[in-house]
Amino acid sequence: MKPVSVATIFLFAALAGAASAGEIETGGKLLLTHGVSALEGGAGGGLATWAVIAGGATNRGVGGEVHYTHVGVDDYKLGAFGAAVGYRDRVELSATQQVFDTGATGAKLGLGRGFKFKQTVLGAKVRVIGDAVYDQDRWLPQIAVGAQYKDNNQDALVRALGAKKDSGVDYYVAATKILLDKSLVLSGAVRLTKANQTGLLGFGGTDGYKPQFEGSAGYMLSKRLVVGAEYRTKPSNLAFAKEDDWMDLFAAYAINKNLSVTAAYVDLGDIATFKNQRGVYLSLQAGF
Repeated sequence: MKPVSVATIFLFAALAGAASAGEIETGGKLLLTHGVSALEGGAGGGLATWAVIAGGATNRGVGGEVHYTHVGVDDYKLGAFGAAVGYRDRVELSATQQVFDTGATGAKLGLGRGFKFKQTVLGAKVRVIGDAVYDQDRWLPQIAVGAQYKDNNQDALVRALGAKKDSGVDYYVAATKILLDKSLVLSGAVRLTKANQTGLLGFGGTDGYKPQFEGSAGYMLSKRLVVGAEYRTKPSNLAFAKEDDWMDLFAAYAINKNLSVTAAYVDLGDIATFKNQRGVYLSLQAGF
């Protein structure tokens, strides 16, 4: 597995250092309006990517966040931890490490009990136009484009499963709008991807890049609590196992301006021949 980019780590440290030195401002965004940490890092919902930029800073500063996420379904577990930095509410860089634990199911798949797939995800996102929060006088959403480089360093294994390689790049465009007077959060994204189970089972197979949709809708019960649902379509490239779309029902709660927690019921469909993978999603995020 390739380590998280040293350049990315240095950039995180430099931006955080500049903020602490008072050279640029931190904070300023309304609670939860920058989303939470998505499963692949970066700002979004739990399963879906949004157009918002990570961190609590406005266009006058820098913000950042770290997160840990746990997903437990019937036959598998997934853990993810990482960090993201947003610069002047324009550019976002993120780095995430995922660990997919097959548990007892690993033996049934011929991989060995407790076999773990691991994946590094490095992301970059740029806000192109619009402001999801402050453009309340027009319908134009915030629009962003981004890319995620993914590497699971299991080339021989994923090729045996039918994938073409163990690394790849996803490209996406996302649009997000927050309607404060209606207490609504709406977001949609189109992702070009060859990833099998987001890349944990490699990239490609019978097909190449395919466009996939990610949608989120939330209702703000208060300034601290948002509830909603997400839906994410998935490609199905591997001949040995059908890949299903994902969905969730979530609640995100801001404990304060620096700490939030997200809980969800997730339905991930069939994964590697094991059917009806449903369970819980829990994520803790700290940021500035």
